Amino acid sequence: MNEMRGRVKEHFPGVLLTLLGIVQALALGRFWSYLSETDRLFEVSGDAFISWLKILATFAGIVLVWVVYANNVMRFRWVPAISDSLYPFLVGLIEFMLIGALGPDKTGLWLVLMALTFAVMSWVSHSTMRRARQDDDNDAFFRSRKQAELRDFFPQIASVCALAAGGIYLLASRGGELVTMIALLATNALLAWQFYAASQFWNRSVNADAQQGSRS
Repeated sequence: MNEMRGRVKEHFPGVLLTLLGIVQALALGRFWSYLSETDRLFEVSGDAFISWLKILATFAGIVLVWVVYANNVMRFRWVPAISDSLYPFLVGLIEFMLIGALGPDKTGLWLVLMALTFAVMSWVSHSTMRRARQDDDNDAFFRSRKQAELRDFFPQIASVCALAAGGIYLLASRGGELVTMIALLATNALLAWQFYAASQFWNRSVNADAQQGSRS
């Protein structure tokens, strides 16, 4: 193996997770500032309930970004492109905008930004998997798996389109409290499903390694 190529593959995971950790820490700091400075969150009202649904989903989204990145970095080895080092900055920028849209009158914008978060993370994950498939170090995982096709991404595409459509509807019509609550409950359910899918992917990956080791 080319010495430079091997060095990059060895050190990139640590660099990536360190960079992402810094970005996530800044996002969580801004997130906490919003929580501590917004008194209306502790009122008994529909606006407060809507705000807490957005807060819960925003926190889950930030954690999900970390889970997806950490799973990929711990599971695969690949030769990164420059874009791999830029993605954490893009994700961090979207997270900051998402936190900035937590206000009660910005739910439409918040949903559009959440759709953008899903779209970017799906692209990052696909890009990582595509590069990992090209590396022989990951043959144990990819040997028995077909290359992804467009139809494999239909759930992600549907999620992004649904979130974006809901956000655009609320931006255009200003919606009602009930519609807003339904949209936010659906978003939280979607994030819970994403966590479940990530855990299933991790379990399949680890079990695949265990089975491979038992055969050798």
